[in-house]
Amino acid sequence: MAPAVQPAQPDMLLDGTQVKLRISQTISSEEAKTGQEVPFEVLEDTNVNGVTVIKKGDSAFGIVTKAEPKKMMGRAGKLDLSISYVRLADQEKVPLRATKESKGHGSGVGMGVGIGVAAVLFFPAAPLFLLMHGKDVTIPQGTEITAYVEGDMHLNLDKLRPAPPQSAMPVAQAVSQVSIGIDSTPPGADIEIDGGFVGNTPSTITVNPGIHQIAVKKKGFADWTKTLNVTSGAIHLNAQLEAAPAQ
Repeated sequence: MAPAVQPAQPDMLLDGTQVKLRISQTISSEEAKTGQEVPFEVLEDTNVNGVTVIKKGDSAFGIVTKAEPKKMMGRAGKLDLSISYVRLADQEKVPLRATKESKGHGSGVGMGVGIGVAAVLFFPAAPLFLLMHGKDVTIPQGTEITAYVEGDMHLNLDKLRPAPPQSAMPVAQAVSQVSIGIDSTPPGADIEIDGGFVGNTPSTITVNPGIHQIAVKKKGFADWTKTLNVTSGAIHLNAQLEAAPAQ
């Protein structure tokens, strides 16, 4: 009897895949707030079966889970940071954790005094970058870390492959498109145009002339929206995000 044919395995981004990151802003126990989103930058491409699924330069995000400034009587500050997610090349979120092996303890990493082994796993250079300013804890901008994919993730590589090169666009068509530069305060917010995700602030987006619905969204803040009738030239928008009302 002929051996049974094994079904083809789907393309997958495997649990524990390394994602090298660099923190994009300095975080201090003196100024950080619990729940604050922390931006990171991807340092290397991640490939699956020859297809780049996470690109160098893409954005990843963590969150401050505990922030306490130094206190009287010599008590040091505390800073706990968990790594949350990175986006695939098609903008789908990929959950991340701080350690190579999943122990069922989540992705949080203690960054306070007595950080111990956990910080070494998350930040290999921990003894060098954790700066104690009068017993406040500081993580400098540019600190490099290694995070890991949380759980196996099935992929549709057809959606992630780059589009084939297009023939040269007619000059008249190229000139008619409009560039929209979008910033936000605070930065790192999701940008949606006509209901579709197009990037994170700050970004410059190219659209065709016409009426477009612009939305800037960030966890913990009220959505910022604007309707634009764009015709030509370049447009700059600055979304001042307001904290969402307490539930």
